[in-house]
Amino acid sequence: MATLVVLRHGESTANRDNIFTGWNDVPLTAKGRQQAAKAGQLVAETHLQFGRLHTSMLQRAIVTSNIVLERLDQLFIPVEKSWRLNERHYGALRGQNKDAVKAAVGERQVKIWRRSFETVPPLLDHVTQDRRYDKFGPHIEPRGESLEMAYHRLMPYWTDEIAPRLLDGQNQLVVAHGSTLRALIKYLDDVPDEQISQVEVANGEPIRYDFDDRLRIQNKIVL
Repeated sequence: MATLVVLRHGESTANRDNIFTGWNDVPLTAKGRQQAAKAGQLVAETHLQFGRLHTSMLQRAIVTSNIVLERLDQLFIPVEKSWRLNERHYGALRGQNKDAVKAAVGERQVKIWRRSFETVPPLLDHVTQDRRYDKFGPHIEPRGESLEMAYHRLMPYWTDEIAPRLLDGQNQLVVAHGSTLRALIKYLDDVPDEQISQVEVANGEPIRYDFDDRLRIQNKIVL
């Protein structure tokens, strides 16, 4: 049996300021660092030993990962960073205040953009390749994504990098973002498309999954 712990990063400056973020690289707030430390302590109390940590290419998740590993006294374990674990790309909405967008287009439309599975937000006209993604090849950054699109770019990472290690009996830790973790939870918990809008993942709140040797969930708990 192996265990997976998933964790959304601590509060970022964009969370604090109610800004659509996506692939924008924003730092943690002081509160976010405190949330990361508390999450690390909660995970430490389980006495789990992890084989690997998986995180995104964005600093709010990376810094959270480092704080958590320090609390676990497991800074030595391998850390894998992948664009596939990046937050959902909010397209032309990114950088905009959510309340201002609500005032412009209405609360119902914003809720559809944020919470539905299939709806794509307004797209960017173009993107400029960020050098952090060079090793993954050109045209990695999308002009915008639905949660469904984020789900499909996440799943190969689960299949290739996380699931095999769990099957090998190695506990795994994933520190990522609200939408990509919602996508992963959709898969793990078999959440129907029309119900995914009801799934919320809080900042700094570790979720533990215990699996049998065929990756069937035996237990799920929020720490």
